[in-house]
Amino acid sequence: MNGQASFTLRGRNPDVLTCISNLSNDEVFTPPELANRMLDTVAEAWAASHNGANLWADKTIRFLDPCTKSGVFLREITSRLTKGLADEMPNLNERVNHILTRQVFGIGITNLTSLLARRSVYCSKHANGQHSIAKSFTSDAGNIWFERLKHTWASGKCTFCGASQTALDRGAVLETHAYAFIHTDNIKTRMAELFGGNMQFDVIVGNPPYQLDDDGFGTSAAPIYNKFVEQAKKLEPRLLSMVIPARWFSGGKGLDDFRASMLKDERLRIIEDFPDSNDVFPGTQIKGGICYFLWDRDNRGNVRVTTHDKGEKNTPVERPLLEAGTDVFIRYNEALPILKKVIKVEVGSDKSLALPEDKQFKTLVSSRKPFGFDTTFKGRAASKNAVLIYQNGGTSYVARSEITKNADVIDKWKVFIPPLGSGSDAFPHPILGKPFVGEPGSVSSETYLFIGPFKNEADAKNALTYISSQLFRLLVLLHKPSQHATQIVYTFVPIQDFSQSWTDEKLRKKYGITHEEWAFVEKMIRPMDLSSKGDD
Repeated sequence: MNGQASFTLRGRNPDVLTCISNLSNDEVFTPPELANRMLDTVAEAWAASHNGANLWADKTIRFLDPCTKSGVFLREITSRLTKGLADEMPNLNERVNHILTRQVFGIGITNLTSLLARRSVYCSKHANGQHSIAKSFTSDAGNIWFERLKHTWASGKCTFCGASQTALDRGAVLETHAYAFIHTDNIKTRMAELFGGNMQFDVIVGNPPYQLDDDGFGTSAAPIYNKFVEQAKKLEPRLLSMVIPARWFSGGKGLDDFRASMLKDERLRIIEDFPDSNDVFPGTQIKGGICYFLWDRDNRGNVRVTTHDKGEKNTPVERPLLEAGTDVFIRYNEALPILKKVIKVEVGSDKSLALPEDKQFKTLVSSRKPFGFDTTFKGRAASKNAVLIYQNGGTSYVARSEITKNADVIDKWKVFIPPLGSGSDAFPHPILGKPFVGEPGSVSSETYLFIGPFKNEADAKNALTYISSQLFRLLVLLHKPSQHATQIVYTFVPIQDFSQSWTDEKLRKKYGITHEEWAFVEKMIRPMDLSSKGDD
């Protein structure tokens, strides 16, 4: 047998694909360990629905990675098939050639990553090169396709991915990031164009690009991974598994339709959730964590949810993707019974997790720019009839005539709170920035939201005790997909009687939360000390 093939297909230590750095936010390379976890999940699902059959012993199965970067998925699939088909195809060279030409397919996301993927899979950047372990290809690309495509511009945006023409209409040399898999109205026709014939893929697996920076230096990056998932479903594979940011569970820019379709899709059968992305992508922080899922075309039912924390795997729970009365995925299995207890006390039943609107704390929370001033606004020195403004970096004053929104709240008691929480995803977590009481005659810039108004100072201070409680912030967490804490994240939080102060002890008694349940709250939510300055 060919010595090159022998070297490629045996285990390597260290694995070179554990040593490469990410090229950008778009190109987060998949660690081999994660790729193999996902492939194990795929193989288990295949066996469960095929009377225990070994996926890797079937020479007719076709695999596609539609967003290949390092080639790790294709490499590991090839390695598994090489072992699994050994009895049926004893000749190693013939076996490897069959796998690489008939079973394993990929689409590079950039020219560089396509070359890297071919090197990982074929041992040569040219599939038909002298050192390639595939011997039947007539093209350089083989089954790992890449060509530089252009966006389709209309009114300054790409009609397929929404990219900014200003940012990505880049001439004839630089990468356009016009990904072939999503820049088409007919994905089945596109697959035939790329690979020839009627290409029906049995298994699709990958780690798609997560976002496109749209002229905002990362601040206005639009998600794009959802488009890869949607296109993959249109190909109707038997099994689909992708690793994507977990923000889609409860929010995220431009993800409402995607979230709704995913949460109503009973073919989504497994979610492996990593709230801290560092657990699988060391050194890479993806706000809200990441997850990988298994979609099974021919099997419907509840989803099996497993949460992973610092290498520990919590007990998997099978449950509905979408609980009655919600429009988000309740991420933490341990939190669901706590939420149900809160809802039952407030509305008399937990069959629906929807609070009546007049009981939702979010009705007390302002929208962004609560008084019309953006984050960069700077007031001036005190003057007659001026209003105190809490702004980025401290306080100053502003004329009443400049206040364009919520003028009726200026002279009332309220609570100010930052619209951003801590930047960390490590738990226990404060979840929210530290709130403080806003006196009559005060407003804020966009640096804060206001909560209220309240009848008097005592009510405002009592609301402050409630906001600082760990239970309050756990309920916020269940609707909070990222660092941002806008009105919507307070949906699951009930309004209390603010003529009295609130402690976690009082809240635990009101809602009947057990010691075991409270242990989970303490694991997730850091106590908040209102007497100290700055974030906890």
